[in-house]
Amino acid sequence: MASKYDGLARIIIQNVGGKDNIVSLTHCITRLRFKLKDESKANTEVLKNTDGIVTVIQSGGQYMVVIGNQVPEVYDAVCAVGHIAPGGAVNEDGTAAANGDAPVRKQSPIGAFVSIVTSVFTSWLGCLAACGIIKGVLALLVAVGVMDGAGSTYNILYSLGDCFFYFMPILLAYTSAKKFGLPEMEGMIIGAAMLYPYLLGSSAMARDTLFGIPVIMPASGDYTSSVIPIICAVAFAAWFERLYAKYIPEAIKLFAVPLITCTVTFCLTLWIIGPIASLLAQGLSALFAFLNNVSGILMGAVVGGLWQVLVMFGLHWALVPLAITDVATSGSTFLLTGMLATTFTQTGTVAAIWFKTKSSKLKSLCPPACISAFAGVTEPAIYGITLPKKTPFIVSCIISAVAGGVLGAFHVMQYVIGGLGVFSWPAFVNTTTNDASGMVVAIIVSLAAMVAAFLVTLFTYRDEPAQKA
Repeated sequence: MASKYDGLARIIIQNVGGKDNIVSLTHCITRLRFKLKDESKANTEVLKNTDGIVTVIQSGGQYMVVIGNQVPEVYDAVCAVGHIAPGGAVNEDGTAAANGDAPVRKQSPIGAFVSIVTSVFTSWLGCLAACGIIKGVLALLVAVGVMDGAGSTYNILYSLGDCFFYFMPILLAYTSAKKFGLPEMEGMIIGAAMLYPYLLGSSAMARDTLFGIPVIMPASGDYTSSVIPIICAVAFAAWFERLYAKYIPEAIKLFAVPLITCTVTFCLTLWIIGPIASLLAQGLSALFAFLNNVSGILMGAVVGGLWQVLVMFGLHWALVPLAITDVATSGSTFLLTGMLATTFTQTGTVAAIWFKTKSSKLKSLCPPACISAFAGVTEPAIYGITLPKKTPFIVSCIISAVAGGVLGAFHVMQYVIGGLGVFSWPAFVNTTTNDASGMVVAIIVSLAAMVAAFLVTLFTYRDEPAQKA
């Protein structure tokens, strides 16, 4: 069936060098992402000046034609008009090829890591932001006394707000599978198995060994809300399946391949990823306990600067048990104080990007990310905006480190564990003496960090230009 975007599709195909120059084609939220055999054959300026095309970006071995919200329809039209196999390399007949011959562009390990983590979040950003806003609004309603935090309405709505974060391994398994070339259902089965009730931290079921080999769970007790473990698991599963699947007889491949891939990957995830995460958490616990004894300023700066990175790996749980123990035994703790500013610096950086960017799509993502970050939920800001842009994320970490050091210099203590963002401020009121001076310092430092992040990002942020790869 003809599409109103067929004309645009023909222009795009012609000006990327023709069908024969296309190795593969995929799309994200706003861009057609081509891999071309020879980017010099593309007529970039013609495409930039074509109605329906926002701009062209050449980066990381990809030739990206920015379309906007209509990209799914344009993508379908390009595939139909050019007889291009969606998402795959192109042979002469338009079917998926086993190997493309596009030049491979090297990325730094950090760049590759950031690219992988952010790409698996791309299609979830709207829902992620929506869930973050729901959690933030509920926390606000409870804080001002409008809603009962133990009531039925709160519990039901909190289920909606928290579901994305709780079941994140299953949701990310889907996009990770698409990223690494694993059947999506296989990835989701692995993610679902990691969250099965028997494996939750609250479960009384035996889960300490698998075939006699010890199973060590992460410091948090289970894999709920985790990000990196499922991405690693799916990446391995995709590689492993490509390695052996060709040797499985066609008669049993339908069930044998998922059986082998899911079983082997799930077992190795529990045997390897869990213990590695646990060992790293133990090492970090020892390191932070040492820093806390040496210098509050140093401790605050390190926690503030690294907190967002630790959260991405789920390693922040190395500090939480120590802080809970501190509060239970001495009535206060400084271990988590250093991370206070992280949500506010994310708010400031995103607000600056919102103010400065010319991208309508990016502008639409910024308001919900700001709201949820201010309320303490930073995932939409980190994964959707600052981490993909790299520099704003680094700015946020640096300013958070400075703020953490300042909090350490003023010996600001936390008396209650719970609450993030603006809702964490009451935790700095001394519950024994009702001294609110710590909360006053916490508020001043938080807001100062937010303003600093806004100003630095305002002067350093630039929208991605079209550049030669």
